Amino acid sequence: MMHPDSVQPEDLLDRQIGPVTVLFGYEQGKYPYGNSMLIRGNRLTAIVDPCLGVVARRDRLPDVDLVIHSHTHEDHIAGTHLFRDRPWYAHRADTLGLESLDGLMTMYGMPSAADEAFRQQVETDFFYPHGGEVQPFDEGHLFDLGGVTVRVIHTPGHTRGHCCLQIDWEGNEAGSFVYLGDIELTGFGPYYGDAWSDLGDFETSIERLRGIDAHWWLTFHHKGLIEGRVRFLDMLDRFAAMIDDRENRLLDFLQIPRSLEEIVAHRFVYRPGQTGVFIDSVERRSMGMHLDRLLEARRVRQLGDRYQIAV
Repeated sequence: MMHPDSVQPEDLLDRQIGPVTVLFGYEQGKYPYGNSMLIRGNRLTAIVDPCLGVVARRDRLPDVDLVIHSHTHEDHIAGTHLFRDRPWYAHRADTLGLESLDGLMTMYGMPSAADEAFRQQVETDFFYPHGGEVQPFDEGHLFDLGGVTVRVIHTPGHTRGHCCLQIDWEGNEAGSFVYLGDIELTGFGPYYGDAWSDLGDFETSIERLRGIDAHWWLTFHHKGLIEGRVRFLDMLDRFAAMIDDRENRLLDFLQIPRSLEEIVAHRFVYRPGQTGVFIDSVERRSMGMHLDRLLEARRVRQLGDRYQIAV
């Protein structure tokens, strides 16, 4: 993991769109970096999801009045400590991740074999921010920055409190700017492998985004800035299709009875051959959600500790 002090200025690009400054992360926001935002109104300036790229820019940041979080995962709060004297905002379902490190670890729900090591990494590599003033918001909350508004769109699934942000400003005729957080539009597909994740909620959130009219869309990782609603919808379709892809591959795998451990080892979320306690946990939790709904729909039946497609 590259330390923020090792990142060169030329690797950290900014782009201005109206009152929004996109602070692109190292390698287009590849994890553990991300793409943060500054939003300047004529009264207030907000920073959104201050990450390691913000830490690397700390000597050239403007004054900030408030910090808005799409959700409270380690990579989205790595720069929050720089604004300890400003209010920190997050959806009320995720505020525990900013209130204490124990609260953040509860959101992950990691197995004990991985918890302690990751807890230490969050504390040191991601500069866990202790002691700030945490303010909750809910669906539809409107931040009025003065000629610029930021509206909260609650899009749970990745976490219970994950939100997108719709930004509008006076004199803009092109359309809204929507920040997508960790609805990343990548080929990996939706991530719903933590204790605070939910597959059904993620699908509902994806459907909700289809109905939003905007011109600019920004992901925190990888894809970055997307212009045009048609292009966005195409990328969203392909992203969402990974859910069905995982489920269809699971059904094919269950042509013969399989245990949950066999399902975990087969790998449906990660690539075959990728190993680790964390990956096992994500596979178990993610595919457990698929199994639950397939059982409820009677497309799969449980035979003791094994699962098989219903015939």
